[in-house]
Amino acid sequence: MYPSIIENLAHHAMTNPDKLCFADERKELTYKETWEAIYGLSEELKARGIRKDDCVVIECNQSADFMIFDLAIQLAGGIFVPLEKNVALARAEEIAGDTEAALFVGKKPLEGYDFMEIDEACSYAASPAALEDVAFPDINDVAEILFSTGTTGKSKGIVLTHRSNISIAENVCQGVKMKADNVEMIPMPTSHSHGLRRSYANLANGSSVIYIGKITLLKKLFSMMDQYGVTSMDLSPSMLSIIFKLSKDKIGEYADVMDYVQLGSAPLPEEDKQHLARLLPNTRLYNFYGSTEAGCSCLLDFNEAPGKKGCIGKPAVNSKFIVVDENRKEIQSSPDNLGFLASTGPINMKEYYKAPELTKEAMPDGDYIYTKDLGYIDENGYVYMLGRKDDVINYAGIKISPEELESLIVKNPLIKDCALVPVDDPLTGQAPKLYISLEDSTKDEYDVKAFKVFLSEIIDQNKQPKYIEIIDEIPRTFNGKIIRKNLIALNK
Repeated sequence: MYPSIIENLAHHAMTNPDKLCFADERKELTYKETWEAIYGLSEELKARGIRKDDCVVIECNQSADFMIFDLAIQLAGGIFVPLEKNVALARAEEIAGDTEAALFVGKKPLEGYDFMEIDEACSYAASPAALEDVAFPDINDVAEILFSTGTTGKSKGIVLTHRSNISIAENVCQGVKMKADNVEMIPMPTSHSHGLRRSYANLANGSSVIYIGKITLLKKLFSMMDQYGVTSMDLSPSMLSIIFKLSKDKIGEYADVMDYVQLGSAPLPEEDKQHLARLLPNTRLYNFYGSTEAGCSCLLDFNEAPGKKGCIGKPAVNSKFIVVDENRKEIQSSPDNLGFLASTGPINMKEYYKAPELTKEAMPDGDYIYTKDLGYIDENGYVYMLGRKDDVINYAGIKISPEELESLIVKNPLIKDCALVPVDDPLTGQAPKLYISLEDSTKDEYDVKAFKVFLSEIIDQNKQPKYIEIIDEIPRTFNGKIIRKNLIALNK
């Protein structure tokens, strides 16, 4: 691969110009059209004063236009700073201010900043005389700053270089065995690392990317899958759950055409793994582990290696894992000797934006990124992640993994969603409290005594929730992670 995503795309435009590059709900573009739009827009950005390392903040609209702006910013030497779709004004102002944005791109202006409408993406199409005349980014240049939504604390800016992006693209392409004629449906938000990195991987590979704005528009989703001959999908566990709930087993109708499905961004419930495997028995089904700081670092094809509970697979080509103790010393881990997962490789972030103390905490040696994820590596090199240390509930000496129990509890047909969190207890220090939300159609059927009987049948007695409370919705991030701090705060 070439040193940056945009340089790979440019070469694909030269060798396969008429191949579909992007399609969304409004337009479709070949590689030649996409490259010309990116190159022309990059020249316009430079004419408007964008210089090397200038930050350009852009609001996502889940489209080809968004990606064209992304890559044009990078080609112009700027730094791409994406915001989520329909971002709150306060968050847009905060991030634009923190990054001293030279330009804001979106649907409407942001007071105090130069502005371009995102619909202008294809308005300046032009073509260089030859690729040799184009100044592509250096592999060590900063490509983007991704601000986390996070489940705890203030949003952090993760600084990523072109080396990070191209190395992650290699992890994805080689990990999923991506074919040259791959056509991937990506409903995951491209303002965040998961959907963005799958887009990059396909562009580096010369494949086709299909975008849809809302996963709940299932008729449109399946229609576009048919229209473009989609051969792969990128989903979060919550999106897969929506597909199952709203369309029954319709995804099984694509068993003969789907090459692979990749899932990530949050733990995938075991029952959903098993159900998807039954519907797509010959499709490669990948569960990716990673983070914005060190994305797409480990993966498992759970159709090929079923029954590995808690397994996140083997490290991808540009990743290496170790397990460390509380003092960050490497240990020989096992199911009976858990430690904390740490990983290294060219995929790693450069730093946290304007936060050297946070960078030092996460990467004290400038090499490994250390996590609070508890796990081990088995004798065959498979990595297991059993939950975050901060999430584990210590109940009278018994360690309870919330995710393990939640995946069992949500099987109850009355339960729409659930979350288990620690609460203060005068006798045991901590005790597990279960929050549940009920399906609207079955709220009248819920009986607390019957539910406790159900819990006694699926959960060991010493891990039973001490408290149960019904709430309207379980708080989650865009990609399905439970925001446990919000539930814990309800008990303070």
